[in-house]
Amino acid sequence: MNQIKTFVLLALLSALLVAIGYLIFGGTTGIMIGIVMAAITNLGSWFFSDKIALSAYHAQPVSPEQAPSLHAMLERLSQRARIPTPALYVVPSPTANAFATGRDPQHAAVAVTEGIVNLLSKEELEGVIAHELSHIINRDTLTQAVAATIAGAISSLAYMAQWTSFGMAYGGRDNRNGPNPLGLLLAVFLAPIAASIIQMGISRAREFEADAGSARLTGNPRALARALQKLEMGARQMPIQGNPAFEPLLIINSFSGSGLANLFSTHPSTEARIQRLLELEQTMPLSGF
Repeated sequence: MNQIKTFVLLALLSALLVAIGYLIFGGTTGIMIGIVMAAITNLGSWFFSDKIALSAYHAQPVSPEQAPSLHAMLERLSQRARIPTPALYVVPSPTANAFATGRDPQHAAVAVTEGIVNLLSKEELEGVIAHELSHIINRDTLTQAVAATIAGAISSLAYMAQWTSFGMAYGGRDNRNGPNPLGLLLAVFLAPIAASIIQMGISRAREFEADAGSARLTGNPRALARALQKLEMGARQMPIQGNPAFEPLLIINSFSGSGLANLFSTHPSTEARIQRLLELEQTMPLSGF
């Protein structure tokens, strides 16, 4: 169900990009511009999503000699998941967080901050890394990167629409074949908001599945639940610095809520994630809390 929801949301993002092209440039030209931009952003995300995300958070590669225990943990969990061991990166930040990136398991990377390594116990850190590996297995890393890139393109087009609308307002020209002024206003004010809501919806749908994947991979959902509690507190006190477009990649975000506020959150509420993990606990043998 989550996969269907994700596909529908990605299709809506691409359609929104095409619609904005039409609103800004008008006619078939605008539609073609939107289609071309959607194709370029999707291809760009396919080939360069890992490099862009790692650069956004200044992640640095670490060798087995530099971090032997982390490498051993990542390799053990990857073997259990039956995927190639991803490249390991460390983000030089005291903030506790982690993310995965890459277009497929053969071109993937897992990044952890210095803060998360210092904050969590071994079992909790295993739960976090297993969560990130689940994102890689499910191709969520590519999906989220594509969503972030399309949302960024929509924001750029909306910025263009702002200047186009100013030109129409002060140019005094009536171009029936050109863009509709009302459509331009919608593109400027509503499109970026709609794109953000759709992008965040994609992220929330995938987080629940990755949590469940971590529980299955480690056999210890309560360890991840415990880690999420610690990460939630840490993220509120010290948010990670980076490009906001890539916040959906992170395992935890400082802003999460319920109801209307949840529309603008990149992640489900930590309470909801923990509740699902504890419900899953009832279906498998666990180590102690």
